[in-house]
Amino acid sequence: MMIPDYIPRTIYLNRVLPFIGKPLIKVFTGQRRSGKSYIMLQTIDHIRLKQPEARILYINKEHPDYEEISDDKSLWNYVNERKLPDRQCFVFIDEIQEIMHFEKAIRGMLSKGGFDIYCTGSNATLLSGELATLLSGRYVEIQVHCLSYGEYLHFHKLENTPAAMWKFIQQGGMPFLIHLEDNDQVRQEYLRNVLNTILFKDIVQRFNVRNFSFLNNLMAFIADNAGSLVSANRISEFLKSQHLAISTKTIIDYLHFLESSYLIHRVKRYDIAGKRLFELNDKFYFEDLGLCHVIKPYDPKNIHKYLEGLVFRHLLQHSYKVYIGKLADKEIDFIAAKDDQTMYVQVCLSVADEKTFEREFGNLLLIRDNFKKYVITLDEFARGNHEGIEFMNLRDFLLEIH
Repeated sequence: MMIPDYIPRTIYLNRVLPFIGKPLIKVFTGQRRSGKSYIMLQTIDHIRLKQPEARILYINKEHPDYEEISDDKSLWNYVNERKLPDRQCFVFIDEIQEIMHFEKAIRGMLSKGGFDIYCTGSNATLLSGELATLLSGRYVEIQVHCLSYGEYLHFHKLENTPAAMWKFIQQGGMPFLIHLEDNDQVRQEYLRNVLNTILFKDIVQRFNVRNFSFLNNLMAFIADNAGSLVSANRISEFLKSQHLAISTKTIIDYLHFLESSYLIHRVKRYDIAGKRLFELNDKFYFEDLGLCHVIKPYDPKNIHKYLEGLVFRHLLQHSYKVYIGKLADKEIDFIAAKDDQTMYVQVCLSVADEKTFEREFGNLLLIRDNFKKYVITLDEFARGNHEGIEFMNLRDFLLEIH
């Protein structure tokens, strides 16, 4: 197979390297068009470089050439007919959820031995239910996200300037945008098509969704309330005010569908003092701001929500578990935990106003531990330390904190 030109995304290659050649299925998950396929091609290139004689099979379920591979039996036959004796076979399957009962064929390959398996999927249910049961402990998931700010600068060949940050906030980080002309209408049309593909293939088809109108209304509500506390009951009450009667169960189900497509992420609240998770009132953020703006056009009045979303996804991309912090009647924007380290992050547009300064820093000063604490702002010259709390410009935070 000929591999097209691509821009390497080393953060993801570095995550898969320790598992190459190991008897574990490597599963790249994430929102459709976030770059999973190219990261898999990057992995193929690495294997070819290290093992020039490697037998590599690549199946792209979005390409007509592989239409005949529709279920576990046809997948099993295709792979076994092309495997060479006495040589490990590297199998790459793009959008594997398009193959019915694929998990049976994969399990058979693992049992038979001699196969090193990689696949991508655009729906979180890929690693739930029967697959999780059949392959328990035998796969590793590598979550792929849209471009980070640093990647965005690299892809678009931009310097780290306030203007570049504003472009990132308004355009989002879908990788394919580098191939389009610098035209808002062209970008919006591409992003609208991506959104429609996600809705149709990863939600409507997969979950047999019937109330498409409500799905669109729910997306608009989440886009309008990104970064705000949301519950199914609150959404239900809002809908009643609009003379729409949708059951709480339906709302919960449709929220799950949106999450499963990786279009949005749910963030739960954590009681810092009581050290427990709250069951109600979560927050939601979009994976990509560009797609969010397709649903709800960019509005300067919502800039604080956009900044929060960027910080949240940055932390997620760097493998942090992220929560909303609650301390008595105070809120901490994010608690981020990785390994044995924790950080607390407050995000605001500016701390030039004295009351804002006291609120953002004051909330963090109430936390009595020695973990790192940050106040992140768009203030251009934000840099320094206030009573042990790091004060940083958003651009610096997105480039320096990993």
